[in-house]
Amino acid sequence: MPYYETVFMARQDLSEAQVKDITEKYSKVLTDQGAKILKTENWGLRNLAYRISKSRKAHYVLLEVEGPGEAVIELERLLGLDEDIMRSLTTRLEEATDGPSPIMDKPSRDDDRPRKPREEKEAA
Repeated sequence: MPYYETVFMARQDLSEAQVKDITEKYSKVLTDQGAKILKTENWGLRNLAYRISKSRKAHYVLLEVEGPGEAVIELERLLGLDEDIMRSLTTRLEEATDGPSPIMDKPSRDDDRPRKPREEKEAA
């Protein structure tokens, strides 16, 4: 069976619990259609590259699935109808991925930033 990866963005005013409920709802849709969930990642509340419907942030969720195309088509249809979902993207994968996605694996941007010495701030 083919592998698919779906990333969807939920509205920023939703709570973490609501995002988890939405993720479980769509995971159930996939499993009811005969698909198998390989990976679910909640990337959290992240900044958008540009405003979407006056929002600057969104909750990102990744679902990696093995299953028939009909299950993914139904998922895309339901994501398009849901008012809490701002955008979604599904891609077909050649094979299932191992480990966390690159978004979860990379360190935060603050980890590599050089620190300014305190003396410069105190002298001013």
